[in-house]
Amino acid sequence: MDMLKKVPVREQDPKVRATNFEEVCYGYNKEEAMMEAQRCFGCKNAKCIEGCPVSIDIPAFIGRVKVGEIEEAYKILSQYTSLPATCGRVCPQENQCEGKCIRGIKGEAVSIGKLERFVADAAAKFHYRQKDPAPANGHKIAIVGSGPAGLACAGELARMGCDVTIFEALHEPGGVLRYGIPEFRLPKKRIVAREIDNVTDLGVKIETNVVIGKAVTVDQLIDEEGFEAVFIGSGAGLPKFMGIEGENANGVFSANEYLTRNNLMSAYREDYDTPIHGGKKVAVVGGGNVAMDAARTALRLGAEVHIVYRRSEAELPARVEEVHHAKEEGIIFDLLTNPVKIHEDENGWVSGLECVRMELGEPDESGRRRPQVIPGSNFVLDVDTVIMSLGTSPNPLISSTTEGLEVNKWKCIVADEQNGKTTKEGVYAGGDAVTGAATVILAMGAGKHAAHAIYEYVTNK
Repeated sequence: MDMLKKVPVREQDPKVRATNFEEVCYGYNKEEAMMEAQRCFGCKNAKCIEGCPVSIDIPAFIGRVKVGEIEEAYKILSQYTSLPATCGRVCPQENQCEGKCIRGIKGEAVSIGKLERFVADAAAKFHYRQKDPAPANGHKIAIVGSGPAGLACAGELARMGCDVTIFEALHEPGGVLRYGIPEFRLPKKRIVAREIDNVTDLGVKIETNVVIGKAVTVDQLIDEEGFEAVFIGSGAGLPKFMGIEGENANGVFSANEYLTRNNLMSAYREDYDTPIHGGKKVAVVGGGNVAMDAARTALRLGAEVHIVYRRSEAELPARVEEVHHAKEEGIIFDLLTNPVKIHEDENGWVSGLECVRMELGEPDESGRRRPQVIPGSNFVLDVDTVIMSLGTSPNPLISSTTEGLEVNKWKCIVADEQNGKTTKEGVYAGGDAVTGAATVILAMGAGKHAAHAIYEYVTNK
């Protein structure tokens, strides 16, 4: 075994997986996981823990995998995270735990994410139990939103003995895990539903179809419903558009709507009565993970798909793994390209996407080289569907109906980065509702940190 390289992970053949919604990556079996675990140095001052937003004791759980004690590895994991099977699949480990791995200095970092996934999947297969929560302490906490921030906060508070209720606006819990990430990256029934069950097994209650700000306000939860504190983890589901001509044409979607219809409403399945316009030639505007998800979904629905991104490949914000998978499956990348107009036919449907070529100039405030238009470079991309994946912002409904809750100019809730405390007494917030669109694990980290601050607040009132 070459200790400098990761144990390879088995995947579906690209040509086959491009035609189905089954999970792309098969993950490790026990033998492969134990071999990969042998590559871990078990550092005493582990940098990988510093890189993990929920501070998992990574050397400890990998150390149990090394010797085949998978149930013990799961018990360690479950002390730190409510969503190990999810994080093992969708976290950007290369920029977090694996990015800090000492093994990666000379060779490839340990596959921490794939090992976390293996342990979580084994726990489901063999019915390993997580640690029982502390005895009930009588403190009643409300959580707004059942996405990664809300689930992490709820799970942590429940472990400490609190009486926790999650209020979810949609008819299925899970937030972005349910509606945003495609089935082929994160299976809904096999993974998401199971991880939510792990949270409810701790005693957490989930009420769906409750729109906070309409059905009940945050103020009412505290003043009338008897909750001592509220955590807002409602995410950022309000899509952004470019404001170019033709954006109101038939066949133009936000990536948020497109993925929600396919994931939450199973529009990709022929036996579901929630069809979606798939398109024969699709342009996805944007270069992040959501853009890759939308593009790969459109491909599986039978379209020729183009990623239209105004910078070069080096500036693509999506994970390297997602870009690699997209290329393998046949997604066409039109880089240094920016849309300027959506053309319509006589019936109001998309008939083309007019773009200009770009070149990179001096770096902007983000450190990335600023794209500049090449004059006279206009051309029309032959497409019949356009999906805008330009980011999202929080829906202002909650903030506008909560007295004393401050927001910034982007309509994000103002909250302390360390503990999630907002400008309103007893109200905490975290995840995309505070930061704008970010990653699952960062949202979980915010939820977890807020949970400890909430516990301290309610027990010291």
